[in-house]
Amino acid sequence: MRVLGVDPGSRFMGFGVVEEKKGKLVHLGHGVIKVVESAPLAERLKDLHAALSAALQRYQPEAVAVEGLFTFRNARSALVLGHARGVALLAAAQAGLPVHEYAPASVKKSVGASGAGNKDAVARMVRTLLGVDEATLERADASDALAVALCHLNQFRVGMPRASAPGNGKRKGAASVLADRLSSAYQRPEARR
Repeated sequence: MRVLGVDPGSRFMGFGVVEEKKGKLVHLGHGVIKVVESAPLAERLKDLHAALSAALQRYQPEAVAVEGLFTFRNARSALVLGHARGVALLAAAQAGLPVHEYAPASVKKSVGASGAGNKDAVARMVRTLLGVDEATLERADASDALAVALCHLNQFRVGMPRASAPGNGKRKGAASVLADRLSSAYQRPEARR
């Protein structure tokens, strides 16, 4: 299985591609999409979408994993990050790919860093697990995105249901399965009767 992980951001969006081949994890690529910080938000989102769509086309993943939101003290920062996450979800949906979301603490734990571990701990573990040279990971955004991809592969290995995947395993048009694939990773429990 080939997964493209995304660490969303409105100025820097990391992506990383990992494939599991015969039980081995293989690093296929990664990058950081950088946009002009002074550009209006709408322009930055457009540029993020175009670059992420190009990465999806280039690497042809079978699934996309996106890091979920974490608690912010600044509501505006959370809102802007939400816009960037929306771009990642849209690009994946337009490519007809299943989308999976993971909480930041789950991503850290999946690579062997503690849930409260810092970005350096995540980067070290990603480099160790994938054999990636430190010099190639220019920003933490790339190692975080690779960690998100690894998190999905770990969840997939232990048999987590692929609730957001199209039912028959074939790619469908984005519009026909959008609701199925964009369900939130955080769902409110059903009310008891």
